[in-house]
Amino acid sequence: MTTKRILSGMQPTNRLHLGNYLGALKNWVKMQGEDYECLYCVVDLHAITMPYDAAQLATATREIAAAYLAAGIDPKKSILFPQSAVNAHAQLNWLLSTMTQVGKLDRMTQFKDKGGENREKVGLGLYSYPVLMAADILTYKATHVPVGDDQSQHLELTREIARTFNHRYKADFFPEPETVLVKGATRVMSLTDGTKKMSKSDPSDNSRINLTDDADTIAKKIRKAKSDILPFPATPEEMKGRPEVENLISIYTALSGETVQDVLNKFGGGQFSPFKNALADVAVAGLAPMAARLNGLLADPAEIDRILADGAQRANAIAQPILDEAFKVMGFWRG
Repeated sequence: MTTKRILSGMQPTNRLHLGNYLGALKNWVKMQGEDYECLYCVVDLHAITMPYDAAQLATATREIAAAYLAAGIDPKKSILFPQSAVNAHAQLNWLLSTMTQVGKLDRMTQFKDKGGENREKVGLGLYSYPVLMAADILTYKATHVPVGDDQSQHLELTREIARTFNHRYKADFFPEPETVLVKGATRVMSLTDGTKKMSKSDPSDNSRINLTDDADTIAKKIRKAKSDILPFPATPEEMKGRPEVENLISIYTALSGETVQDVLNKFGGGQFSPFKNALADVAVAGLAPMAARLNGLLADPAEIDRILADGAQRANAIAQPILDEAFKVMGFWRG
């Protein structure tokens, strides 16, 4: 029976927030108890495709790993490691880059978005980012990948690269990874602009709830969150065209487990302040204990390093034999 293997990761750029938790981390934790072998990495190689602070990269890597652990990733059930600690990622990246068509990379929307008007001045790494993502996945022959809308194009390219490798070398070697349709994943938008995703890079700290925020900070940000001048909606139809309202209700249901209709029945027709107070209570109850765990972990960086080193060793034990076999399939001398 083929192992069902999950691979996913986040960049060590700024600290994680509520959107990362509800959109990914919460569901990664659930997958640990399902029929998957789970590998979760801190994708530090991806982080250097844009300008970054070299002096803070290792610390940021520990912080993201601590957030994984605080959210419930169990290093005994999952493999948690830094991407750069497994050399197979970078080596397979080169092998796969030789069979990735430039025309396909030209169509990647994330490069266009991040490169902006200065695309000709950005580094090659940003352009070839999707090939490294393919290497991340195929290094472990991962069969399933939980991705958001912004990465679905990259996952399709991964499938195409796997198909090209298998066809070119007449080998049924790499699986074509499937998208994991995650039930209950929540797309969380900015607290200051309901039309934009909650982002680590937003200059306004009030736009997001960081996983390190304490109870008072969480409550203040919720109460300051943008809504509108209309009464709280009483029906789903009254929510339409009100992105900030839809976002706050979505956050409430994700944290409380109540349905949208439950929320509308409870607060519909009234002012927003009672709802925001209730949302603040729910958010504090759900997130403040995680923040306490996270800050406790950050106080012991040696333990985080131990977990990452152990995870890297276990990840390498899977990746290296696959990389060695890929070299052989491609005709390289291996001694």
